Amino acid sequence: MHNNNHFMSMPILILFISLTLSFLPLSFSTPYIHSLNKGSSLSVEKPDQVLISPKGVFSAGFHSVGDNAYCFAIWFSEPLYDGSHTIVWMANRDQPINGRLSKLCLLQNGNLILTDAGQLNVWATGTESISSAQLLLNDTGNLVLLTLEGLILWQSFDSPTDTLLPNQPLIKNKKLVSSRSQTNYSSGFYNLFFDNDNVLRLLFAGPETSSIYWPDPWLNNWETLRSSYNDDRTAVLNSSGHFKSTDNFEFTAVDSGIGTQKRLTMDYDGNIRLYSLDKIGKIWSVSWQAIQKPCNIHGICGPNSLCTYVPLEKFGRRCYCIPGYKIKSHTDQSLGCEPEFSLSCSDGEAGFLELHFTGAMVFTNYNCYTKSLLLNGYRSTGFPDPMYIKLPKVTLKSYTNHVQGFSSDCPRPVSLQLNRTYKKPQENETLQFLVWFASAIGGVEIICVCLVFCFLYRTRPDSVATTQSYLQIATGFRKFTYSELKQATHNFGEEIGRGGGGIVYKGVLSDHRVAAIKQLNDANQGEAEFLAEASTIGRVNHMNLIEVWGYCAEGKHQLLVYEYMEHGSLAENLATNTLDWVKRFDIAVGSAKGLAYLHEECLEWVLHCDVKPQNILLDSNYHPKVADFGLSKLLNRGGGHNSSFSKVRGTRGYTAPEWIFNHRITSKVDVYSYGVVVLEMVTGKSPLTNSPSSGNSGDMEQRHLVKWVREKMNETVAKESWLEEIIDPVMKGRYDASKMEILVGVALQCVEENKDARRTMSQVIQRLVHHEPSDY
Repeated sequence: MHNNNHFMSMPILILFISLTLSFLPLSFSTPYIHSLNKGSSLSVEKPDQVLISPKGVFSAGFHSVGDNAYCFAIWFSEPLYDGSHTIVWMANRDQPINGRLSKLCLLQNGNLILTDAGQLNVWATGTESISSAQLLLNDTGNLVLLTLEGLILWQSFDSPTDTLLPNQPLIKNKKLVSSRSQTNYSSGFYNLFFDNDNVLRLLFAGPETSSIYWPDPWLNNWETLRSSYNDDRTAVLNSSGHFKSTDNFEFTAVDSGIGTQKRLTMDYDGNIRLYSLDKIGKIWSVSWQAIQKPCNIHGICGPNSLCTYVPLEKFGRRCYCIPGYKIKSHTDQSLGCEPEFSLSCSDGEAGFLELHFTGAMVFTNYNCYTKSLLLNGYRSTGFPDPMYIKLPKVTLKSYTNHVQGFSSDCPRPVSLQLNRTYKKPQENETLQFLVWFASAIGGVEIICVCLVFCFLYRTRPDSVATTQSYLQIATGFRKFTYSELKQATHNFGEEIGRGGGGIVYKGVLSDHRVAAIKQLNDANQGEAEFLAEASTIGRVNHMNLIEVWGYCAEGKHQLLVYEYMEHGSLAENLATNTLDWVKRFDIAVGSAKGLAYLHEECLEWVLHCDVKPQNILLDSNYHPKVADFGLSKLLNRGGGHNSSFSKVRGTRGYTAPEWIFNHRITSKVDVYSYGVVVLEMVTGKSPLTNSPSSGNSGDMEQRHLVKWVREKMNETVAKESWLEEIIDPVMKGRYDASKMEILVGVALQCVEENKDARRTMSQVIQRLVHHEPSDY
């Protein structure tokens, strides 16, 4: 009854609006737009609404990446021979938006945001401007947000995706990331970036392993004519086709010269290529590429496969499954091959098959697991020695060096299908009659207005399902049901850790992966809000950050699903004295790299706010991974490194002075906590440690670890003496004194009372990796 009365009043409002608008022109917008001002927007439902650069070289607008899935992108305006357009940048490549009600809006406060179905903000520049702001697309391909005074608030050149355009610099902490495949624009496995030694490198960051493959990792920098003696870390391609980097790497296109459109792209197959446009044939031709032997690219054929050089193939190679294995997925061939047999250590009936002309850059045999893993296999007559693979003896004779071929260059096109739910408007006789009456008065224009108004009012797109389904497709991050996790943990029976954020349980998922499942305390967010935060965590990818596989949000139950770490936390290992000097130093470096990624390279600017040994986990090789960063406050990069916090965050002994004195909170709070953790690793003492007081030796007082280390250093002059005074007894006589001094000096710089005197995490890495002496 309430709904009927509500709809009885709606037609009157519709009629009023219709009569008013009937006197306005029929068309309100032009298809080609040269700028976007405050309060204006571009709608995904109007495909002709695109920004055009002054000379029409580039266009920016919504680009379809699947069924009812769109990304805001920049492309070359001129189509190729097949009618397609070349994408050079995307704002939301890993989180496409709904095809209805989604918009790019330049708000009155100067922030440029992309909303999914009018409900969820999936991307923003995080800018603010008191004066008027304007969004422009330049003929260079740079999308720029400017004030009227010409001040750049934000520009797309500062956030490249997979392509570098002429005069667009690639700088420190920025990288080119390949697309997932030829038809999937989401982030792939290959990166072009400046490493910590200031050298430009190519990295394969796969789902299971990561490795540098260009320049050749077994060569020294001087052997590759590279230099690490620079702090600028800048590479740029000029308009004539000459590329130069501050590490002394440079090249020139074979067709160098002004006038030809060029682009440098991190291709999905792992090679970085310079392309030049043939304007007559309307096709891109390769004018330079980094790797001439395509099988040298890591991970290109996936695990348990072999790559061989085939000149007639598109990228010059073909992939094969090793004998006894079959291709795992015809739609995603980077997953490689899986065994066709079942073999365990207890079978005993196994033999070895000889493969001629075969080598592997990495070969790992998992002792008592049911399969071996071959990575980066390569088949060439250049390998004089054979390789052997383990197979069931009963089928050994049937293979006779047979390999099953598949092409990794022509994957089947996969159209991303995102699940969305829409409510269909119900028929209402009274509404139909009044709409007909209004149409008779206002004509065709009134009908259009009414239908649009009714449609907008009644449509309910499920943006949460949209985000979740795409994340699962693109990254493997998925939503679990509570019953799934309850079954995986045997009714939450094995507790492996707990803290202020919640309790962590060990579980085995349905795909047999061992997981750490954290049940969050005080979980009172709605699913949309929780997913917005959890999906950001799920997109974070770094070898020194714990990988988050998914989440659960059902009523009061909110959980996060992480990868399981075999050696537990740093705190547990310090307590049991299992870490030698080398492991501790490597943990210090790895943890710094993870935090630096959160502070400076992540899609969202992230504060951890609770760095401590309990939140640094160790894998089977004692490599560190920072955990629980998803429970911290997420800050927008462009909004300034500042935020308001309702209460002190962190753990007593590791918290920076800013928390206590209510000062401005920045990434330096994590730097302080990191410094305390390093001092704890060096000394073996907790941050709040018992030591004799200066007054009565019989009394005990709580003295801060930082103060204790500084006092010991000031009491003795000789370096070896004060190091021996503070060092963990487990490491005495078994450490590198010069590196230890650097480590302690860096830690003390991190725990300065004045946050401005502390180093950034990237500066910490620089000192530790290059063993630079501290100026403390």
